[in-house]
Amino acid sequence: MSNKQHTLFVCTTCASTWQDGKRVGESGGQQLLQQLQELAQNWELRNNFPIQGVECMSACNRSCVIAFAAQDKLTYLFGDLPVDSSAEAILQCASQYYAKPDGSLPWSERPQALKKGILAKIPPLN
Repeated sequence: MSNKQHTLFVCTTCASTWQDGKRVGESGGQQLLQQLQELAQNWELRNNFPIQGVECMSACNRSCVIAFAAQDKLTYLFGDLPVDSSAEAILQCASQYYAKPDGSLPWSERPQALKKGILAKIPPLN
């Protein structure tokens, strides 16, 4: 198992409804974050892979958006994730990411919900 710090970022402004320059109600990103946090209560990696809400990840036309990041690993940014059906696949993919020393997530190994929505694969800083 990895001892590197991992984080699952979730955009909380994704899929917002705006009126007069102000957000109305709860955004799709906030709903997704809540679903992930609820599911993660029974996730074996809940203490090793924190889930963090982020105000905006600047992929507004591709919402909902999440990212996997860890020291010395690839960083992945995924978008076009449906609020109501992707939380389980996100945690499954996060587990795969955690298990790989370099964080690689080959297309063929990803859950179906994360096969199409990849927006970026960023190399590690090292």
